[in-house]
Amino acid sequence: MNRVWWKEGIAYQIYVRSFKDTNGDGIGDLKGIIEKLDYLKYLGVNIIYLNPINKSPNDDNGYDISDYYDIMDEFGTIDDFKLLIEEMHKRDMKLIMDLVINHTSDEHPWFVESRKSKDNPYRDYYIWHPGKDGNPPNNWGSFFGGSAWEYDEQTGEYYLHLFSKKMPDLNWRNENVRNEIIKMIQFWIDMGVDGFRFDAINHLEKDFNFPDAEVKEGQIYGDFIKYVQNLPKVHDYIKEIRRRAFNTGHHVLIGETGGISYHNAYLYTGVDREELDMTFHFDMHSVGKGEKDWERRKIDLVKEIKEKMSGWQMRDEKEGWCPIFFSNHDSTRTVSRLGNDEKYHRESAKMLATLQLTQKGTPFIYYGDEIGMTNAWDFELEDYRDVAVFNKYRDFVESGLVSHENYIKGLHLTSRDNARTPMQWDDSKNAGFSEATPWIRVNSNYKDINVKAQMQDENSILNYYRRLIELRKNNLTLVYGDFIEINREHEEIYSYIRKGEDDAFLVIVNFFDGTPTFNLPEDVKIKEAELVLSNYKCDDKNVDGITLKPYEARIYKCKL
Repeated sequence: MNRVWWKEGIAYQIYVRSFKDTNGDGIGDLKGIIEKLDYLKYLGVNIIYLNPINKSPNDDNGYDISDYYDIMDEFGTIDDFKLLIEEMHKRDMKLIMDLVINHTSDEHPWFVESRKSKDNPYRDYYIWHPGKDGNPPNNWGSFFGGSAWEYDEQTGEYYLHLFSKKMPDLNWRNENVRNEIIKMIQFWIDMGVDGFRFDAINHLEKDFNFPDAEVKEGQIYGDFIKYVQNLPKVHDYIKEIRRRAFNTGHHVLIGETGGISYHNAYLYTGVDREELDMTFHFDMHSVGKGEKDWERRKIDLVKEIKEKMSGWQMRDEKEGWCPIFFSNHDSTRTVSRLGNDEKYHRESAKMLATLQLTQKGTPFIYYGDEIGMTNAWDFELEDYRDVAVFNKYRDFVESGLVSHENYIKGLHLTSRDNARTPMQWDDSKNAGFSEATPWIRVNSNYKDINVKAQMQDENSILNYYRRLIELRKNNLTLVYGDFIEINREHEEIYSYIRKGEDDAFLVIVNFFDGTPTFNLPEDVKIKEAELVLSNYKCDDKNVDGITLKPYEARIYKCKL
């Protein structure tokens, strides 16, 4: 058993802009996190992962960095950051920082210089192309809508941007770029950062032949992903970063790797690869999504949940560690996407928490999930802030491909802004997030769903999270134990055993609102069992032949 802090910790992701505002500008800040550290300690988390905090003009909420060595004006100062690190370390908490190294802002000094002339020393820091016959080099589309190429009149060439046109991609083939990035990483290591999450890291290499991509029905631009994602040379770049910047063994390296699943994540996390410690994937991102954004279908528990979650669990340990998460800043709210946020809001939120905190890997709780924050079901177009919302509105609605009504319905189900609304601290003005008008509207259900109310309710979602976290911290079997799935083909119940050297835990959850019966398989023999946690009041000591209530979750400590 290779025991390390980032395997045994409980991580909590903070979208800083939406967590807590202390200076009255309607935007969350670093001092707001410091103010709430005792709350996070109360919850039981000991790792905090922050979305980007570097200086940025905020075309994409901080993922467009204009200065790698400074803090975003709205978030505070370097001194605030130093105080945050100091206060976290006092509480035995670790900090994971989000770094964006695939692209910069177009306001970054490197790009300002790069676009001045074709022979500028910084020209090759980015990916430029003269185009073809007065048109872009190819038909690649941007992830945020529109073309991936932007024409620059000053030099008469196009630059590549896989995301917003204000986020030009760096040219990682340039050794100077790699040297600059590694120098910057070392700066934050020296500041006391304990780990890093590298945004879009599997996009660092592109196909420099720039071939046209296939255009599928309903698409305006080509399906370009295979030319810009998970290319072999990406691994050379990551190995170089690891070799040159991380040699103490203390830090954790996490990469965001779209297009990667448990089948091939070892390419990045294999113990012998010497690249990443974990990868953030997108397995849960589209679960339950219909053919169209505004359509929803019932989740297939076996094919969508068990196949993916158990797939990560049953990998060989040499293939690497994994994070356990349902939501992040690029998805929607957990209980709205995977549970039932109306009739069984409390029960389904607790059921999902049970799955997350009893599986093998490092749990990453997304801010607000511990109180069951939901999608913003009543948002109108003007309430959204995500640049992609408006780019795609132009592409699909203004072009006549999709009606306004269906587009809004789709946003209610799929927009990233659902997971970016302000943290709901109490039932006061703006949910206690800010005295000023928040940068994005507060979810209108904050008077019913908030931290203050749930701290006072013994049976709240928040207090259930606390008990789960305490159970996991006190039982290493729930961290390192073997994962043995049972009743794999059951379409309503997800159940498994976490087996350690001297003990075991049986986890049983009903994923839906029916009342199925749980039966132990004949080949599973449990000698004795003690119910240690459930999201319903339960006196049933038997572990076989149980009729489960809607979204019921049970954890038994047992001997096999």
